[in-house]
Amino acid sequence: MPEMKKTREGFGRALAELGRTNPDVVVLVGDLTDSTMVSFFAKEFPDRFIQMGVAEQNMMTAAAGLSLIGKIPFLSTYGAFAACRCLDQIRVTVCYSNLNVKIGGAHGGISVGPDGATHQAMEEFSIMRSLPNMKLIVPCDFHEARKATLAAADVWGPVYIRFGRENVPVVTDPDTPFEFGKGLVLREGGDIALVACGVMVYEALQAAETLAGRGIDARVINLHTLKPIDKVLLTRAAEECGAIVTAEEHQIYGGLGGAVAEVVVRHCPVPMEFVAVDDRFGQSGTPDELMTAFGLRAKDIVAAADKVLKRKPERVF
Repeated sequence: MPEMKKTREGFGRALAELGRTNPDVVVLVGDLTDSTMVSFFAKEFPDRFIQMGVAEQNMMTAAAGLSLIGKIPFLSTYGAFAACRCLDQIRVTVCYSNLNVKIGGAHGGISVGPDGATHQAMEEFSIMRSLPNMKLIVPCDFHEARKATLAAADVWGPVYIRFGRENVPVVTDPDTPFEFGKGLVLREGGDIALVACGVMVYEALQAAETLAGRGIDARVINLHTLKPIDKVLLTRAAEECGAIVTAEEHQIYGGLGGAVAEVVVRHCPVPMEFVAVDDRFGQSGTPDELMTAFGLRAKDIVAAADKVLKRKPERVF
C-alpha cells in the first residue's frame, strides 16, 4: 500500500515555509483554520494571519486590497465557497485587474464524502479556467501540493489551487520535479495516453498496471497545471500514442477532459474518452463509496481505454 497523506497538509506546510522566507505573504481564512490547515501559518505568524469568519466574499475583496499594497495574500476556504460563492469578486475584483491573489480551494471533488452535494465542489475547473488571467493548479498528492503552493507565490497574478480533504496516495516524492505550467510523465508508454490530475493520477497509474498485464503500454501524464496548459506535452502524447483517456474528479463538462480536447483537436486530433462525474450532483457517503459509485476508479479508466483503443487509427499523422 502507498503512503497516504492529505494534499491540504501540503498546502498548509508550504504556507508556513513561505511565511519564514517572504515577509509579504499573508494568509486569510473563512472560519476554517484547522480544516484548510492554514493553522501551521497562523501559529507561527499570527500578525500576518486574518480570520475573516463566514464572510468569503468579503475575504476575497480584502485579499485584493492587500495585494494592492504589495502583499501576497493566500486565502483559503472550501472550493464550493471559493469558486462559486465568490465568483463575482474573483472575476471583477481579482481577475479583471490581474491582482496577485492566491486562492486555496479546499475539500474539492466527490471525495469530501459525508459533507454531501452542497460541499462537494466539482465545478471549479470549468469556472476558474474560463476566467482571463486566472491560473489553475490541481496537485496530485502531499508533495505536489506543497510545491504548487510555493510555486504560486512566485507566479504573478491570480492562482487557484484545488486540493482535497482525505488522505490520498503519495505518488511523487520531495525530489520529483514540479514546474508550473508543465505536465509530468510518470510512466512512459506508446499505445495510449492516460492524462489525469489530482487524486485521479493514482487511479491512472493503477489502470496502467492493469493495461500492462494485457500487453497495452500506457503513458501516464500528471497534468497538475490545467491553466496554462502544456500544449507541447499533450500534442506529443497525441502524436505518439494515438489515443487519449482523461481522468478527473470533476464534472465532465468544462474540466480537464475539455481542456485537453481543446488542445488535441487543434494540433493532433485523435480518439478520446473521458472519465469524470457525469453531469450530476454529489451525495453523502464515504470517499471510497463515492469514488466507486461515480465511476472514478482505475477500472473505469481501463474500460475507457478499451473503448477508445477500438477507434485508434493505425497511423497518426
